[in-house]
Amino acid sequence: MMNGGDDAVKAQNKSRTLGRLDSLDMEASRVPGWQDLNKGFSTALILKLAFESIGVIYGDLGTSPLYVFSSTFTSDNPPRRDDVLGALCLIIYSLSLIPLIKYVVVVLSANDNGNGGTFALYSLICRYAKVSRFQNEQVEDQKLSGYRLPSPDRAVRRAAKIKEALECSAFAKGTLLLLTLLGTCAVMGDGVLTPVISVLSAVDGIQIKKASLTNDHVVLISVAILVIIFSIQRFGTEKVAFLFAPCVFVWFLLISGIGIFNIVKHDAGIFRAFNPYYIIDYFRRNGKQGWISLGGIVLALTGTEAMFADLGHFSVPSVRIAFSTVVYPSLLAAYIGQGAYLLKYPEDVSQTFYKSIPGPMFWPMFVVAVGAAIIASQAMISAVFSIVEQSLALGCFPTVKVVHTSSKFAGQVYIPEVNWILMILCIIVTGSFKTTSYIGNAYGMTVLAVMLVTTTLVTLIMLMIWQTKLYLALAFFIIFGTVEMVYFTANLYKFTQGGWLPVAFSSILVVAMAVWHYVTSRKYKFESDNKVSMTSLISRLESDLRLSRVPGIGLMYTQLVQGVPPIFDLFVDNMKALHSVIVFVSVKHLPISFVPVEERFLVRRVGSKEYRMYRTVVRYGYMDSLIPHQEFEDLLLGSLEEFIKVEAFALTMLDESKHHENFDESEDSSSDSLHPAQEKKSGSGSSQEAYAASTSLIHQRTEELETEWEFLSKARIDGVTYLLGSSVVEASPSSSIGKRFVVNVLYDLLQRLSRKSRVALQIPHKNLVEVGITYTL
Repeated sequence: MMNGGDDAVKAQNKSRTLGRLDSLDMEASRVPGWQDLNKGFSTALILKLAFESIGVIYGDLGTSPLYVFSSTFTSDNPPRRDDVLGALCLIIYSLSLIPLIKYVVVVLSANDNGNGGTFALYSLICRYAKVSRFQNEQVEDQKLSGYRLPSPDRAVRRAAKIKEALECSAFAKGTLLLLTLLGTCAVMGDGVLTPVISVLSAVDGIQIKKASLTNDHVVLISVAILVIIFSIQRFGTEKVAFLFAPCVFVWFLLISGIGIFNIVKHDAGIFRAFNPYYIIDYFRRNGKQGWISLGGIVLALTGTEAMFADLGHFSVPSVRIAFSTVVYPSLLAAYIGQGAYLLKYPEDVSQTFYKSIPGPMFWPMFVVAVGAAIIASQAMISAVFSIVEQSLALGCFPTVKVVHTSSKFAGQVYIPEVNWILMILCIIVTGSFKTTSYIGNAYGMTVLAVMLVTTTLVTLIMLMIWQTKLYLALAFFIIFGTVEMVYFTANLYKFTQGGWLPVAFSSILVVAMAVWHYVTSRKYKFESDNKVSMTSLISRLESDLRLSRVPGIGLMYTQLVQGVPPIFDLFVDNMKALHSVIVFVSVKHLPISFVPVEERFLVRRVGSKEYRMYRTVVRYGYMDSLIPHQEFEDLLLGSLEEFIKVEAFALTMLDESKHHENFDESEDSSSDSLHPAQEKKSGSGSSQEAYAASTSLIHQRTEELETEWEFLSKARIDGVTYLLGSSVVEASPSSSIGKRFVVNVLYDLLQRLSRKSRVALQIPHKNLVEVGITYTL
């Protein structure tokens, strides 16, 4: 009995520390280190993932040799010998500096539980400092296994100051979110331009063997291939993904082999391009024209961001091995070989890639090139789907339908609306620009925008989280930021020659996502300001004679994670009834990649037991898939059962602890006046009384547990009804003109174009009850 008393005291102390009892207290303790980044991978598995990553990640970067030299120089003004050496020197050192040193060495280390991309960087910063713009945060979220960051060995004053500055500045928080949205929108812009430039540049080579084909024919063939690519998206990539890696691997073998062939055959002196002097000489001789040509050279870096964005499907070692051993050497060999060919045939600069192919190899290379272009397009389209899903999860994108095309891989999704919009935009861009030179001008802008955002966020992570030495973090930001900004300004010069396209596209997306996020945040504040007080709730449940409780479970959805939402009063006023069991459901997405199923549900009780009202917060990571409604109901009932058991056990321990305290006090007060024999007899009787009282308490709690669980089970059999608010959002009459335009015009348009909440939450229509609610912001 004394051991039981000690357990009770521990339970009591635990409940006092937490302030309230919830199911997470027990569940989180069972999931130690759900995603351990230090987990070991076998050498065979790393090599297998490295091979697979070649097909998924490096298709875009690998097809860049199709169009880099043709976008840098024009056939009207063929490059001189020193110009070829200078441009090639820029390509060599750009590939070495950005993809190899920046991404492979540094950026890949800034992953979020193995996931990469702009949102991963943002989530790392949000977990370290309270800079998130999402208002439904809870202290309990920080207990999640995937939420934790390694604790620094020592407190660094500089990191603490940066963290404090970010947390205290609304402007800094807004800027950080805006940078994240900008990087996200730039990647979406890649989703339009990558299929166009990859397919168009691959098909363009057919004119060398079929001179009768005009540019219009090339455009029509490219459009037909693009339509096929987007039409098969609904089947998912799983069925054809096994072909990606072999095809792209063969592509890298061929371009490297042909590059070596051209070096040996045409001019082995091309290796002088490794001398950095040729970069200085290139700009000295060409001046402004040399700076403008950087807009073409930067295309050698397109697809670099995919190394980080698609990291979640592989591992850091596998991505590093694939780039260092296959991709980087193959690209160097391809570009050096093309340079050697141009030293001898500078007039062929507009078709450098296909002209440099030995005759017998032309058609095999053409077929593989088209295949590699399709794979590059597929990879970027899939990346856009994943990014839109992440944006949806964080409340930054209008509601669209998300279809999961694979039962094995949660990240493989298909979004119909986004797919067809991308296809239409790709067809328009292909038909309007027709040549890769203009499209290349637009493409470079999106690539560099993503790189600049990544450089900024990684620098912040180096200073705050990694606590890197100041001079190293500044060196990273200055060196890479300067290089990327120089390339960016060169692309800005070509703003009227295609560079305007990604700016316009990204601007529209940023505005749409910012408006959606702003109004969503204001809706949450409206619910928080107008939530039902507990006094009012008790009054409605106990005093309202017109209110009846009907059989079944009612799942009332709300954004609130605390308090009773205003929609509760609306349901009561309109229906004059409530289900026998009410569960307030709040679905929230956290700035982490995944939430384990064991930690998904956070359950609490609302009011007294007889009310049969609960609250559950359903937590998802930005890479998690929503649970289908049938499975969701099973998991929810299982979480409620677990909560009731834990609550009954804790209350029993607390009652037993109080009983022992009272018993010890009464025993101490009477022990001095008793004869030893009487004391022994009394102690024996008291122990029996204590045991009987303890047994009675346990029996009582067990009966209460069984009664409540039987009630819930019966309610589940009676049926589950989903209770949602059909919302109308409008700006208050006193709002400014700008706010009224944002809320009443822009958000209203986005809401009309988006899908309803029940579609996003995968709620069956037959089990749905909606009531109108007006949000006045």
